[in-house]
Amino acid sequence: MDGNGRWARGRNRPHSFGHRAGVRAIKRVMYGCEELGIEVLSVYAFSTENWTRPRAEVRALMRLFHETLEREFDEIHSRGIRIVVSGRRQELSQRMRERIDDAERKTADNPNGTLNVCLNYGGRAELVDAVRALIEAGVSAQDVDEKALAARLYQPELPDVDLIIRTAGESRMSNFMLWRATYAELFVTDTLWPDFDVPDLERAISDYQGRVRRFGGRPEGGAALELSS
Repeated sequence: MDGNGRWARGRNRPHSFGHRAGVRAIKRVMYGCEELGIEVLSVYAFSTENWTRPRAEVRALMRLFHETLEREFDEIHSRGIRIVVSGRRQELSQRMRERIDDAERKTADNPNGTLNVCLNYGGRAELVDAVRALIEAGVSAQDVDEKALAARLYQPELPDVDLIIRTAGESRMSNFMLWRATYAELFVTDTLWPDFDVPDLERAISDYQGRVRRFGGRPEGGAALELSS
């Protein structure tokens, strides 16, 4: 969800103005995914690296997340959308943790798709925490495999990522879903996140549907690439 700051600067407004506009974009896209039958939407709300931002901006972001969850919860719940949060919760405030736990508990059985909010999340941190969980569970080295590690990710029931949409022209992974995004397709748009809307989402999905996903293999009859000097 890149471009909140640039969007705000272009209007001579503070970053917080852009972040609030970004929340409105999340709402549009979330309900667009519901209408399109997309089962899981993951949004990268706050990374483990974002703590290095100015303290006032971090406080504003945390306050915005809590306010948004309070304000939008009833509508999200009434539409049957499940809420989960991925990330290092122990580093969040007790008030925030309690609000997250309450939202997850109340929406646990909702059938109309999942909103996965990545909050204080990092792909490397998730893998480190999964390894720690293996060690704490006493899993022996010979029993460690992909299935055992995947079962200890933050939300182990979620499927692998099919499509990553990067806004504002950014084309890097940014430490996002490193395990689940192994074979994800990447769609890059110059649109800033606060301007991103359902037609942009539909274009990204249409582009994705036109691709041939090989998952490290090659379609039958496909040609091999040869390099020679």
